[in-house]
Amino acid sequence: MQILNHEEALALLRQYNSEPFHIQHGLTVEGVMRWYANQLGYAGDAGFWAIVGLLHDIDFEQYPDEHCIKAPELLRAAGCGDDLIHAVCSHGWGLTVDIKPEHEMEKMLYAADELTGLIGACALMRPSKSVQDMELKSVKKKFKTASFAAGCSRDVIKSGAELLGWELDELIQKTILAMRSCEESVAAEMAAL
Repeated sequence: MQILNHEEALALLRQYNSEPFHIQHGLTVEGVMRWYANQLGYAGDAGFWAIVGLLHDIDFEQYPDEHCIKAPELLRAAGCGDDLIHAVCSHGWGLTVDIKPEHEMEKMLYAADELTGLIGACALMRPSKSVQDMELKSVKKKFKTASFAAGCSRDVIKSGAELLGWELDELIQKTILAMRSCEESVAAEMAAL
């Protein structure tokens, strides 16, 4: 099922993305997706979930007006299968494409993508600059402030929670835990680039 390993997928992401912010976001979503796969009973597919997370914004930096539209071409050229392409493109549902998240993994990506950005922005406001001491109430407070991390769509985050059948608080709390699980490895990988 999986064609690319982490190193190959990261090299592919970097082929189309040079901004450190975009690389870090991909690595963060990769770690979050791996955590969720393990938590939700998909440990056998955790590698695939992670690669989908890493590559989900492959076309965003160079083709922002064709986000999730250009991705299939880039991913196919790298030998990625239709399952990975569908998963990557489904996180643009209702925004740039009509590809609805169907599998639980796709719903998870849709729900967690924007939320990782919001939680990451909240972390930068903390003295620790970390999610390790982040609390749900801190994120909820910033969630209600539309001008804070305005690029992180609250509507998409809410829709993602609904797709999963979760309360918003549950999604935020679990995503904080997921980000804690990978924060150190993402920082180390970014330092090595």
